[in-house]
Amino acid sequence: MTGGPTTAGRDPAAADPPLVAHLREQADACAGMGSPLYADLLRRCVADLVDPGAPDTVRAVLAGRHDAPGPAATGLRLLGAVHHLVLTGRAPALAAHYPSVGGTPGPGTWPVVRDVLAAHADEVVAFLNGPPQTNEVGRSAALVGGLLRVLAGRDLPVRLHEIGSSAGLNLNADRYRVQAGPDGGWWGPPGSPVQLADAWHGTVPDVTAPLRVVERLGTDVAPVDLRRPGAAERLLAYVWADQVDRVRRTRAALALAAVHPVTVEPVDAVTAVGRLELRPGHLTVLWHSVMWQYLSRPDQARVGELLARFGATATADAPLVELSLEPERPAPGARHEFLVAARTWPGGERVVLGTSVGHGVPTRWH
Repeated sequence: MTGGPTTAGRDPAAADPPLVAHLREQADACAGMGSPLYADLLRRCVADLVDPGAPDTVRAVLAGRHDAPGPAATGLRLLGAVHHLVLTGRAPALAAHYPSVGGTPGPGTWPVVRDVLAAHADEVVAFLNGPPQTNEVGRSAALVGGLLRVLAGRDLPVRLHEIGSSAGLNLNADRYRVQAGPDGGWWGPPGSPVQLADAWHGTVPDVTAPLRVVERLGTDVAPVDLRRPGAAERLLAYVWADQVDRVRRTRAALALAAVHPVTVEPVDAVTAVGRLELRPGHLTVLWHSVMWQYLSRPDQARVGELLARFGATATADAPLVELSLEPERPAPGARHEFLVAARTWPGGERVVLGTSVGHGVPTRWH
């Protein structure tokens, strides 16, 4: 999309309120991650917020959130609310502009979005009050690839635990099919409905390596129960509407989860890690992806302490691994990068295995 609002006339010395700064940053992030629709919509939200002569529609639905910090993901919650209305058939005029349901965005998209926000203000506010739940399936490519690198030829059965699991779609990662490069081989079950093409670059994992997951359990402070009516639509709502490949693979993962359901318990990360147990003859894996930022600093520290405590009891026959895909600054002041990292016990050594993107595809292995 082109022709979006500009910042002409804005005092460059004036500090933005936290929400406005967040929306600007999220718009830039969406543009950089291949979502021109969401970048444009967020910039138009900013324009309405900072222009006293603009309609009050955006200000009304975001009332009380002007000091919301970036980790609250207010911008993505807002666009998720709108997308949810589209997916559930309550915004038919906007569906014509949303690629996720076959529409085409254009210069007329924003006025329709604004009309939808006005007509469904109460529903939008209710959606905003719920926790953001993203269960990006593409991150499975980074996580399962990291696990294959950690195993490195050892055929140990894997006990897989995930914190911040959302609906648990990434607990089925070993049931997905992953491609090494645009023309490379594939790892995973040939008949899988989830195909993560061109997902691994660099020194890729062995596409013939076996992986036996014998136990899988997820935890989340507010898990999505896919057995409940409307749960799948809420999850899909957080997928960016103009990234059709992501929408398609999420739908495929939801279909696979109906055949292979996983357990996701309503438990916080500290409690979940505190009840880990190691088992002889098995590799116990705790993995997480793009959720660390939602933990408080004390909780982050407590999770680290608990892992170190369990790690001190690990042996060669009962090892422990923390495997993560999280945005990190590789050096002070540097830009965030999505790093695939593993900390293994015995020993507790942490190794960065590769660099990925927010949605996991592609991942470049070191």
